[in-house]
Formats: sequence, structure tokens, C-alpha cells
Amino acid sequence: MDTVNSAADTAPDDSASLDALVGELRRGEETWGAMSLSARRDLLAALSEAVREHAGEWVDAACAIKRLDPGSPLVGEEWISGPYALLGGIGALSATLAALASGRSPVDGFRLSRAPGDRVAVRVLPHGPFDRLLLHGFRAEVWSEPGVTAGRLKETAGLGQRTPEETGGVGLVLGAGNILSIAPLDTLYELFAHNRVVLLKLNPVTDPLLPVLTKVFARFVELGLVRIVTGGVDLGAAAVAHPGIGHVHITGSVRSHDTIVFGPGEEGRERQARGEALLDKPITSELGGVSPTIVVPGKWSKRDLAYQAEHLVTQKLHNNGYNCIASQVLVLSEDWPQKDDFLGALRAAFAAAPPRPAYYPGSDDRCRAAVRDHPGTAERVAGGSRVLLEVPADGDVAFTEEYFAPVLAVTSLPGRGREFLDRAAAFADERLSGTLGANVVAHPRTIRALGADFTHFVAALRYGTVAVNAWTGVGYLTARATWGAFPGHTLRDVQSGIGTVHNGLLLDGTERTVVHGPFRPFPRSVLTGLFALSPRPPWFVTHRTAATTGRRLTAFAGRPSWTGLPGIFASALRG
Repeated sequence: MDTVNSAADTAPDDSASLDALVGELRRGEETWGAMSLSARRDLLAALSEAVREHAGEWVDAACAIKRLDPGSPLVGEEWISGPYALLGGIGALSATLAALASGRSPVDGFRLSRAPGDRVAVRVLPHGPFDRLLLHGFRAEVWSEPGVTAGRLKETAGLGQRTPEETGGVGLVLGAGNILSIAPLDTLYELFAHNRVVLLKLNPVTDPLLPVLTKVFARFVELGLVRIVTGGVDLGAAAVAHPGIGHVHITGSVRSHDTIVFGPGEEGRERQARGEALLDKPITSELGGVSPTIVVPGKWSKRDLAYQAEHLVTQKLHNNGYNCIASQVLVLSEDWPQKDDFLGALRAAFAAAPPRPAYYPGSDDRCRAAVRDHPGTAERVAGGSRVLLEVPADGDVAFTEEYFAPVLAVTSLPGRGREFLDRAAAFADERLSGTLGANVVAHPRTIRALGADFTHFVAALRYGTVAVNAWTGVGYLTARATWGAFPGHTLRDVQSGIGTVHNGLLLDGTERTVVHGPFRPFPRSVLTGLFALSPRPPWFVTHRTAATTGRRLTAFAGRPSWTGLPGIFASALRG
């Protein structure tokens, strides 16, 4: 293990050190190309066991990074968005390799159906009896791009694992600083979707996770398939420019992406305007944006108003707002009779949500900027740590600037029914920056009444993940779902990024993921006509037993069994 640690813990301080790391990876690429699908599955099994073994250490490191009280229910976020999410990705990839090794398509056994606009939908959630029990009432589909047939999806599923001997060189992964499973999952996607060995550079915020990831990826490091390094901007720039690196993947901000591609400062902006990239290698990216939550007017009970206010606050305040798909703009109907009642419930929930430290660099500055941008109208709540804005729909800086902080803007559009849906889709698509995720909240009775109009509304939202009565974070946690921006962006106008990750089926020709969840938790869900057993989800910031539930879910994901279910249900129901 000393050899593994020295190989992974190195922070290159000169070009020779970086050359050595890339050289080790080039030799590891030969090893990777010679490995059978069975051997690769064995590696995934070792990875899964290592994640399970070190999950507690992982969460402890996360609490230190985010300054969370280890006894707080909020620690559940770190279990679920950390080791649990990675374990789900490992399991999905392993099943895909098993299908390919047996001569089957990874899509075999999954329900395929037609989606609007000459698309094919692949049902990826629920998958198997455990999903049906643990996530009862939730479902997710991956939609193909228009014109892609079911036959093509089946024939191409597997991506790089269809020809494992054809390796893709050395890829650089510039890790995210917020959700701690992002960098490991991006590393796996480079390895399995593109057959690239990986130099993973951690974001400085997450450097304390290095010892854990070193242990988790020990077998990959031993074989020269992965190297994990820490360092600042200079190291990142040197790695990007290194001639032995053939591809770059970044999770971060648009500014960071544009600096990498076009260079810094005014000269970089001028190159971007001319379309003259400095970067001489391909880059993929996941860059966040301004995510909306669109509330479709309907007739709600008081308990519906309170529950969906909690839901919206979770979409904003999970990880204190430091999420690429944290809801930033709430879109309401001016003509909804219950609009003011909902805003009252929202204000109460926004102020009452559990307090937490502003651990992410620059958060307080961004909150102050939001207040400065809205003199006299910004409302500071929870001791000034959160900002609520009411803004006009005809234009506001909150529509184009991702605050990446506990800042929520509320705006209103006229109309009800089809008229409101059309305006809301156009507003989200044309006025808001980014295309990563959009949330929609609508009573099932309203959805049924709208019929095909609602289906066309969902299709009209140009986002990589659309969640109906769920948070797009569910799409992130669904291992077989795709994750990334809506396709079609360019380097000059990258929006939420270029490319896809997660995608445990390794599908080609995909456009988006569409998630559906229960409008009400169990047992009230039976009153909507759409029965669902799911209680308040454990990712809600108001869930009282989220830490215990998250820990038990993680243990279950590492070793699924029927005996693990009762403890999860008991904890979740107490939340």
C-alpha cells in the first residue's frame, strides 16, 4: 500500500513529476487495453468493496470539508451524494459489462417506448425489485435524440466496452469541489465509456478526500489506470497543456471552462469572440447554470403547499446551494389563486431549514452581490445567511448569473393551463442561462387534465434532466440515467457543458433524462390517484433521520439483500 499511496498522493511540483505520472498512465493504458471484460468487472467488484469499507472515512472527510456537525441529520446528504452514488454507478457499469461479455446488449431487458418528437425512451428506473421497493413512485427514462431508433440504441450501447482493446489515451479529469462523488464517477466514465486512463486532479476544496480516494481506487492505481493528484491552478494548467494528455473533462464553472479553452482575461474573451481556441485537444464539461423550478397552477391542499415548499427549499438548500442543479429561479403563475399561499409556505420553509456553514469559497460574497443587485427588494432570512428575491420576468441578473449560494429568485408569468405551460417553457429555454436541469411541480389531477399538452411541455424544455414532482438530483443519483447539459452547445457558447457522464448503460445518441416522482409522500400519496409508498425522501433538508437512512442505504448499495430493507424503511419512515 505504500507504493499505492506514493503514486496517488503525489502533488507534482515540476514538469518532470508530471511527465512521470503521464508516463505511468501511458504504460497503464497498455494494461487496460489487454484486460478482458471479466477482468474489468473484477476491478469494479474490488472498487465496490473498497468504497463500502471506507465509506465512513469518506463521510468523516466530507463533514470536515463542509464543517458539518457529525451528529446532524444533514450528514445524510454526504452518505447519499457520496459513497451511495458511487456504489450505484459501479453496480450499473458491472451489469453492463456482464451483458456485453455474454453477447447481449446492455439495453436487453429494459422497457423501450416512444417519446415525443421521434425519440425513444429507455426506462432506467425502477430497475429490479429493490428499486421498486426503495423508490416506489419514482421512475426515470433516458430519451434518445430525435431520429435515433431502438435498434441503434441496442446496437451501440456499451460505447468503449464494445471494443475494449481500442484504448483512448490519457484523459485529465478536473474534479468538482462540491459533491464528492462527481470526480470518482467522472473518472469511471472516462475509463469505461471512452477507454481512457485517467489523471484525476482534485478541486482544492476537496483535497482532504485524497487519502480516502487513494484507498478506494487502490487497484486502479496499482495497475497504472488512475493517478490522483492535488494542486492549484498552475498544476491544472500544466496538466491541460501536457502533450501526453489527449482529452480534458471539467466539472466547474463556465468561467473556468472558457479560460481553459480560450485563455484568461480580455485576450481570452477576444479569442472566444473570434472562435479561436487555444486548447488543442477535445474537452467535455458539466458546468451548471441557472436551474428553474416551474410550478404549474392547480388546486392544492394546505399540506400540499407546505410539502412542496419543503421540496423547493431542498432543491435550493441541499448542500447549502452549492449544486450545479440547485434551483435558482422559481417560476409561478400570476393567475394562480394559491400563489400567495405558496409563497408564504415557501418563506417559512426557507427560513426554518437547518442552518449550516457557508463552506464553499466566495459564498458570502455571492450572497452580498445578490443583495447589491436588488437594492430594496432582496430579503435576507435565517440570520442573513440566505437571500430571497422577487424579480420581474422581463429580465434580471438572477436569470443569467449562477449565484452558487443560498440565493433563490421568484418570478411570475401570466396564464393558466396550456397558456402558462407555453410561456414557462419559452422563459426557461430562452431567458435562463444553462441547460443542465429543470424541475416541474404539478398536481397529478392537473397533469391528467392537461393530457398531451403537459407531455409536449416536458418535451419543449431543453434541459439535460427534467424532473416532474421530483428534484433533478434524483437523476444524478440514478446510475443508469444520463447526466449533462442538453446537447448542441459549442465551445464559444458552452452554457452547461458538452458531453454526458454517468449513463451506466453506456448509451449512445441520448438527449435527456426525464424523472417523475410522487406529488405527495406516503400515506397521503394514495389520495392523488397515483399510489406511491415513498415517504419524505431522505435527501430532503428537513428529513430528521437522513444520516441513519443514508448510512443504511450505502451499506445496502454495497451488498444488496432482502435483509437490509427493513432497517432502511424503518429509518426513512421516522424521518
